[in-house]
Amino acid sequence: QVQLVESGGGLVQAGGSLRLSCVASGRTFRSYAMGWFRQVPGKERELVAAISWSGGSAIYADSVKGRFTISRDNAKNTVYLQMNSLKPEDTAVYYCAVSTKWPTDATRDYGYWGQGTQVTVSS
Repeated sequence: QVQLVESGGGLVQAGGSLRLSCVASGRTFRSYAMGWFRQVPGKERELVAAISWSGGSAIYADSVKGRFTISRDNAKNTVYLQMNSLKPEDTAVYYCAVSTKWPTDATRDYGYWGQGTQVTVSS
């Protein structure tokens, strides 16, 4: 069992930055790939970025490449999402999740979802 708690969301102006954190419980954190997803009402949850168990490789959605950076600290059981040059279309609830598969960008391969953190980007 893995429990995930996201934090770091908030309201920011377009062009600004936020850093999201996701803390995982359990001693097997370093065994999992980690992903950040986002969802807006009426749309499916989509992968934003994912990172391998070692942190050595990452996947990004085309819409965030060059602006967002995913990283992890296995000693702290934490995965981060640094979001720069934010746009109004980045507004969503952001979730983290774990996967035993890598590489994968399929939502169905991720589980143990956190409660989410709201990111709102004003124009």
